Amino acid sequence: MGFTLLGPLAEGGVRLPRCSFKVPAGFPSPATDHMEAPISLDEVLSLRAPHVFLVTIDGDSMQGVGIFSGDLAVVDRSIEPVDGHVVVALLNNDPMCKRLCIRGKRVILRSENPQYPDRHVLEGDDLSIWGVITYSVRSHAH
Repeated sequence: MGFTLLGPLAEGGVRLPRCSFKVPAGFPSPATDHMEAPISLDEVLSLRAPHVFLVTIDGDSMQGVGIFSGDLAVVDRSIEPVDGHVVVALLNNDPMCKRLCIRGKRVILRSENPQYPDRHVLEGDDLSIWGVITYSVRSHAH
């Protein structure tokens, strides 16, 4: 599973209305009685922070954690990657999105789809963790 680096969010942003209730997945409730102050998604997702960038995910090896091909992922470079984090990484210049697994001195980049093997980082491999994925955004319009 690869990714396309989109970079930081450009200046500007639109504040969207926010409802004060959680939306049930069943029968809808009239929302106009529950409107609160507008919010900005770039503020909620910390998209304007200098250490945050966006990537588009390419591939389905992480669908087990709800990250699908075409999703937009928010990557935070300020978070220290630890065992269990979903990360954006380069392994021998091969870009990927995987779960970081640390087992003693062994490092494994784990797929979350049984159709794909884990990537074991071997002695002599060049591993660079670009950041930790904090959010993913998916379009349901298609």
